[in-house]
Amino acid sequence: MRTVGNAFAQALVAGPLVLDGGLSNQLADAGQDLSDELWSARLLADDPAALTRAHRAYVEAGAEVVITSSYQASFEGFARRGVEPEEAVRLLGESVALARAAGPEWVAASVGPYGAVLADGSEYRGRYGLTVGQLVDFHGPRIEVLAAAGPDVLAVETVPDAVEAEAVLRVLDGLGVPAWLSFSIDGERTRAGQPLAEAFALAAGAPGVVAVGVNCCAPEDADGAVRVAAEAGGKPVVVYPNSGEGWDAGARDWRGGSTFVPERVAQWLADGARLVGGCCRVGPAEIAALARVVHGQDATGGRDGRN
Repeated sequence: MRTVGNAFAQALVAGPLVLDGGLSNQLADAGQDLSDELWSARLLADDPAALTRAHRAYVEAGAEVVITSSYQASFEGFARRGVEPEEAVRLLGESVALARAAGPEWVAASVGPYGAVLADGSEYRGRYGLTVGQLVDFHGPRIEVLAAAGPDVLAVETVPDAVEAEAVLRVLDGLGVPAWLSFSIDGERTRAGQPLAEAFALAAGAPGVVAVGVNCCAPEDADGAVRVAAEAGGKPVVVYPNSGEGWDAGARDWRGGSTFVPERVAQWLADGARLVGGCCRVGPAEIAALARVVHGQDATGGRDGRN
């Protein structure tokens, strides 16, 4: 982990950074079966090299920040698979090492919400029936392990509920590793129904939080959320939505076209975004196009007038 001040926060001040895209879709395109409850985290034990290859595809596309495969990894989830706590610690740490091996400038250790561990879609509604203290007990041990593994930043992502965000902020307090806080949203509210301005404002007084924003949402919802985050959070803004396609549960297939386009990325930057990437169904091709916009090229690949 870099120890000279807060290097990642300093990088945000220097200029916008390109995040990667969806890890699961890249793995699925490579032929990996992700139907297991551990999702991408299964490969930490079963095929770690596949994770590094997927990360590297995004680095080659222009991603400067790679997010680890630990989104759905937890002591509880590993225990259900018969993995002992000592091995779970190793696997969580391995997620950081595998991402680092792909050669990005920065590694963000993914911290998914409690609902992801249930593997039943709970992260898209929140309201788990747990107290803040119970959520602190869940998040604390794995966040501490991930922090000790040496990432540049923690990616606390797809958080559906301000109550869970409050719990995570308690864990992060005094940890010594920077983090971003990214909510999953529906329109102008969190998935649990709280106004976005209130959710973002939770992090305003948290010195360890270097960015706030949204991920795993429709690009259309991200448009307004970036503006709200810039006004309410008092922090740099992170945004990495899905492609905009819709999941048909009956057909078990994606429907509709992508609305994740370079012109939209340019507007996010204009509205204050400093960390920009993609989530579900956003692949290396989309990240390559995004990177051209972030680094001063227009959607057709030409240089704009500022550079």
